[in-house]
Formats: sequence, structure tokens, C-alpha cells
Amino acid sequence: MFPIRPNEPDYARLQDTGSKLQNRYGKSIETVPAGHELRGLSLNINGDAGIGANPNRYKQHGFYFNADNCIACHACEAACSEKNDNPAHIAFRSVGFVEGGTYPNYQRLNISMACNHCDDPVCLKGCPTRAYTKFAEYGAVLQDPDICFGCGYCTWVCPYNAPQLDPIKGEVSKCNMCVDRLEVGLKPSCVSACLGNALDFGVIENIPQGRSQARAEIPGFPSPDITHPNIRFQQTRSTQRDMVRVDSTPVKYHREDGKNGSDGAFRPVLDPKHAFKREWNLAKLLGSHENAHIVFTLCVQAAMGAFLMLALGAWLGVAAVIEFIGSAAYLPAVGAMLALMTFGLVKLNLHLGKPMRFYRGFNNWRLSPVSREIAGVSLFFAGLSGYGLFSVVDGFPFASALKQLATAAGLLGLAFGGYYMIKLYRIPARPFWDHWHTGAAFSGTALGLGALLLALIAMSFDALTPDLGRGLASLIASALLLEGVGLLAHVRDLRGRGEEGDASFYEQTTTFGHAYWLRNGLLGLSLLLALGAALTDSPALFLPLALTVLATAILGRALFYVLVIPTTMPGAFFWRNKGFVEHAREVGLADMPQLGVVPGRH
Repeated sequence: MFPIRPNEPDYARLQDTGSKLQNRYGKSIETVPAGHELRGLSLNINGDAGIGANPNRYKQHGFYFNADNCIACHACEAACSEKNDNPAHIAFRSVGFVEGGTYPNYQRLNISMACNHCDDPVCLKGCPTRAYTKFAEYGAVLQDPDICFGCGYCTWVCPYNAPQLDPIKGEVSKCNMCVDRLEVGLKPSCVSACLGNALDFGVIENIPQGRSQARAEIPGFPSPDITHPNIRFQQTRSTQRDMVRVDSTPVKYHREDGKNGSDGAFRPVLDPKHAFKREWNLAKLLGSHENAHIVFTLCVQAAMGAFLMLALGAWLGVAAVIEFIGSAAYLPAVGAMLALMTFGLVKLNLHLGKPMRFYRGFNNWRLSPVSREIAGVSLFFAGLSGYGLFSVVDGFPFASALKQLATAAGLLGLAFGGYYMIKLYRIPARPFWDHWHTGAAFSGTALGLGALLLALIAMSFDALTPDLGRGLASLIASALLLEGVGLLAHVRDLRGRGEEGDASFYEQTTTFGHAYWLRNGLLGLSLLLALGAALTDSPALFLPLALTVLATAILGRALFYVLVIPTTMPGAFFWRNKGFVEHAREVGLADMPQLGVVPGRH
């Protein structure tokens, strides 16, 4: 058990004497009923089999933050990091702020935030390794770094930037609610260390003594509708109508009219911090941390698209496809699909913090879209491998039947894996991705690159017949048209809507404006070339078409990853500020560990 000091002050002790029956979302605060089999079990903290005597052990607990009192001294951060022995670049709790007004009527609102141990923890549902568990004890959402293999998906889906990916250790860790302290009746370390009495902790919905509010959100806090977080706020001081983030994120928080003055709800809107100058920034675009995902998605989708055309074409009796399968280009095409799949999977696996633990990605197939994508893509790879094998050894007994079985497995894996490859990006905490354009872009890439792959291989082996050329060019044109329609709808729905999606569109047309319009121009040129190849039976058009389609796909996918702006908490000028991190790496300040800049990337 956690040792209690003889002179432990009263403010460090839990003081809840009762609680409500339900929280504001209608969920029971009692985590398990009396007499349930989960009651009376040990958390085995540090191997201790003892059971805490806390009378509220099986009630949902949460943090309480009084924004009126926070002075941004960062004592909560320091206490948390000291207790958990965190390195300088990892902090389970961090303090950011927003500001509004001008001198002399300037105002700053500090926000201290850690994991909110939500009622609906998206990190738990998203993690493919089942490293997360929501415990009946205190309602704590705990994470086991030893199980984590460092994919970082939980850092994508969490709206509050709670899970912290350490690129040095190759694993995620986060706030553990200090359950060892709770077991002996003490509040978490961050709460006990707070100098301004801004942080408090206890059974959720209980308002601490001397406080008057228990609000669900304050300016800068993402919508609680995503996860139903267990944190409550007090913020009684009147604020400016616009509260601005001081980090590089082009977002500010605007108080809506008609909400009774200072009691109005704040919503994120665009804050054009670097005007509207259009730039290239190709090095930043193509040097993204997510390059492994760019390679993986493009390679796998190209292989899926080509396989779909061959399998369905053969089953439906399409003459041009059957003729291609009987030509010298068929086996090289299957080999190219297998090579693309292998390269994409290896590249993605090496992107993990712990590549040798890749097999853990299947652990949470019941909940995680990542696990389901892994299962589907693996089934597709197995089906494709069998399809290729029994295409080579066609004289093997039952080869034809086995090939049909492998084809069916490949198509099933394609449908399942392809769907969840899209589904895993439909993240409410990342509005730029949470749009049907993602499905249109991924489907268009699969059809376009898959058809292009078959066309280029057919040309190389003199097997590109007029019918096959027209068919493949028509598929490429259809794929480009699908992607273009999705892009237009994406722009229409994001521009001017506010929120982080509007900020992503702003970055798209300014920071990466030239690259964005280059991609759009190449998309239009590719569509014209594809239509020309479909109408003129000119194989020569496939060569320039290959260049423009590949460039369009690479630029488009790079923009897809680099532009997303999550609904995370605001940072400070130096801390949790993407702009400062980039500057520190450029000038060498990142080598100073005291600045807290992540020194490398996993």
C-alpha cells in the first residue's frame, strides 16, 4: 500500500461522504452493485494483495478544476511527473492556456488537464492490443505500457491528448488516477500539490466545499459528447467573447450570442494566425511522421484494387480480363501485388514502437477498428498469396478449387479490411478525417492505382489489348472522378463551418497552398489523360497518366495526414506547441532535454 505520512494534511485526503446516484449523462455512479463478484478484489498495485478500505472504492471518481484559481505554476505537472518518474518530454498532466482582450483589459484562462477516465473511453475501444482497462475501482481507465506495441492510435482518438507516446521506449503511457493513493484515502499527487486550490478530486458530480459550479466544459475544452469525460469545471469570471490559443494551432474559442453573456457556450472557430499567404512547404509535407502510413495505404489499396479487378473480371466472364489472365503479364501482375503488399506491411510494422510485438494487433478485434483492419488485411494477404501460389502450380491436384477458395478469402479480406481501413479514420476528435471524403479517397485510390498497375504491367508484356486499355482507363477516370467529388464535398463541408476542420482547410490553402493546388491540377490533368486513353485507344497515354496519377496519390495522401488538426487541449507558448517543437528541432534547441521537446520519432 502507498505509505501515508504521519503529518499528511487534510487537503490531501479524500473527503466524500456521499454521492448522487447518476451522473449528468444518466450513467450510474456506482460502478458495480453491492454483492457483485468484482467487489473485494485487489488491484495488486506493486504486487500488494491488500484491498483498500476506501468506502467509495466502487464509485466513479473524477477531477474537479477551478479555472478561477489556477495560476499556471505547473506544480501539478511536476508532482505527477515526479511520482510517475516521467522523462522531460512526457507529461501525464499539462497546463495550457487561452487568452483574450487587449491591454488593459487582457485576460488569461489557464487549463490543467490529464486523463479524464471517461465513461466511454475511446482509447480503450481503439487500442488494438487491449492495453487499456476500465476498472470498477474508482472508474479508473488504466493502461499497461508492457502490452502496448506503440502504434499510437489511442493518441489519435483521444480528444484530450491524455495518452502519451514515448518514441524512445516505443510505448504509450498515461495518467493512472494515482489509484495507489486512492486505496489509502489520499487524493492524486497533482491535486495534493496544487498551490492555488484549483484542482480537486472525488466522486463525480460532487461539488467540493466552497465551490458553486460543476460545469461540463470551459473555453478550450473539447466537446464532452465524444467520450463523456469525468471532469467538472468551475469558471465564474466573465471572459472575453474570443479566447485565443497561444500555440500554433489556428483555432480560437468564440462565445455564441444569445447565451446570457458570460454563461454562453464557447465553440472553436478559425483563427488565421499567419494570414492567407500561400506556401509550398514540400519538405514538411513529404517529411511527415506518418510517411509509413502513406506507403502502407497506397501500396495495400493498389494491390486490393488490382486483385478486385482480376477476381471479379474472371468470375463475371469479362473477356478482356480473361485474356489478360491467359497472357504472359498475369503472373508478373500477381507478383507485383504481392510485392506491394509485403512492402507496405513491412513499412507499417517498422513504424511501430515495438515492431517485434506486431502480433498483439489482433488482441482487440471485438472493439478496435485497427485490430479489424489488421485481421482483414492479413486475410487478404493470405488469400492473395494462395491465389498467386495456385496460379503458378495450376497442375497441382485441386489447384483450381483451391484457387477459387483463396480468391474468396482474398475478396472477404478485401471487403473487411478495406472497410475498417476507412472506418478507423472516422474519428470525432479529428474532424478533417471524419467525413465521407475519406472513404471516397481510399476507394478511388484503390481503383485508380489498381487499374494503373495492371495497365503498366500489360504494356510491359505487350498484353494491353484495346478492350483492356479502354476498360482500365475508364476505371481510372471513374476513380479520379469519385475522388474529385469527395474533395469538393469535403471543402464545401469544412470551409466556414468553424471547428478544427475549418482550421485544417485553412492550413491546406495557406501553409500547403501551392502543394494543394498542384495536387488539384494533377488530378484534373489525370482525369483528362484517362478519358483520352479510354476514348482514343492510345497506350502511349498510360505513361504520362502513370506519372500524374502517382504524383496525385502521393501528394493527396501526404496532405491527408499532415493537415489533420485534433480537438486537443490548448498548449502554452513553449509547452505542447507544435510550432515551437518544429522551431526547436530546426535550430537545435530540441537537444536540451529541459525544454521537454520529444528528441526523436518512433
